[in-house]
Amino acid sequence: MLISPPDLKNTTDDALTPYLTTLPQPYTFTKDNTNSNVRFIIGYTAVAIAGATFYVDRILGWEATEAPWVSVAVVSYFILNSILTYWIWAVEAGEVFRGKRKSGETIVIRSSSKKHSPLYKLKVKYTSPANKVLQEKEIEAPFTMWFSSDGVFHPEPFRRWLASEIEILGLAAKEAAKKTGGLSSHVGIDEQSRQTKGGKK
Repeated sequence: MLISPPDLKNTTDDALTPYLTTLPQPYTFTKDNTNSNVRFIIGYTAVAIAGATFYVDRILGWEATEAPWVSVAVVSYFILNSILTYWIWAVEAGEVFRGKRKSGETIVIRSSSKKHSPLYKLKVKYTSPANKVLQEKEIEAPFTMWFSSDGVFHPEPFRRWLASEIEILGLAAKEAAKKTGGLSSHVGIDEQSRQTKGGKK
């Protein structure tokens, strides 16, 4: 394998969103960006505080940094960074996708992989609109299942693996097969059509 496991993980993580958001109706998920938006807000606020403090020190001199508001800014910066660290490790906790169907069901997927391990691991939780757990499981598979020996990512095997392990995605795959007449195992109908027109085997 020519690419490091972290790179393989990141590439695989990035493939989840376009897959889950192009499922055939009524299985399509709309991504919920709330957690990532909170992370960005906290992070950018901390950066803005650090930048402002640096500007004061650079332009107005050391005396200006002794003002009470600068001390407050510095303390706020460290507090925000602590909150950001907690948010990433405790709240998001490896979350790579959170989405909801029109009917109200929610899916949360968290990924992980060890530094020198060839395995890709997912924690999947699928809940009803009433927050009842419909499916919760941990799954894993080797990156070689969807990466070629030269590190090229192949989405079809990856999506087939997900559909075989996650019930709702298996149902979506069956729906896709009906709509395409079984011409492709690709679950995303729109993307499948574009790839077929482009000469995909």
